[in-house]
Amino acid sequence: MSKPWHEAQVEGDDAPFAITMAGKPVRTPSKRPVTVPSRALAEAILAEWHAQGDKVDPRTMPLTRYMNSILDTVADHRAGVIEQVAAYGASDLLCYRSGHPEPLVARQSAAWDGPLTWAAQAFAAPMVVTTGIIAVDQPETSLANLRAAVEAHDNVALAALYDLTAISGSLILALAVSEGHMDVESAWAACRVDEDWQVEQWGEDDLATRAAEDKHAAFLDAARLLDLSRR
Repeated sequence: MSKPWHEAQVEGDDAPFAITMAGKPVRTPSKRPVTVPSRALAEAILAEWHAQGDKVDPRTMPLTRYMNSILDTVADHRAGVIEQVAAYGASDLLCYRSGHPEPLVARQSAAWDGPLTWAAQAFAAPMVVTTGIIAVDQPETSLANLRAAVEAHDNVALAALYDLTAISGSLILALAVSEGHMDVESAWAACRVDEDWQVEQWGEDDLATRAAEDKHAAFLDAARLLDLSRR
């Protein structure tokens, strides 16, 4: 039997686009109408609704969940989200290197030096690289410029950037994906250098593997949201 969500539609000729069901707007948990900045993203959200069975399973609707969060949370707390994302610049994964063994040092350098060089040029944000886990101060101008780059994102892109940064532990990698400097799989591989090294040395752990798979899926969802929102 057909359900109302199987008849959902995208409404509007220009942005913002609305998702409607039985002629009424789909609403967020806070009862705000779901409006979407691009038709490509709206159509992808629509596809999530159409793919539901007799019951709606939000776990299978990552883009819908994103828009609910963006409209109910990010829109009202934009400044706070910007600060949370920008704060990662002060402790970016790419700036903290191992001192040994040499193969790991080389692997980190191969994966991380390029994005750091790019950020230094793209945002005038050179970063200090250190060995070990003791915190190192980053140049104030670099952090301010990275913050400005975060602030330049609209709410949808900011939500995607938040997850790309939080999952990877690197604002630099997240910005590299956002700016089209790196594809999402390359950024994922870069943020997993240490973990992959550990797996090679000690073997896989089932729980850690499943956790990594979940993070990878979420990383891809964030990048997909970013891409669709800009089409």
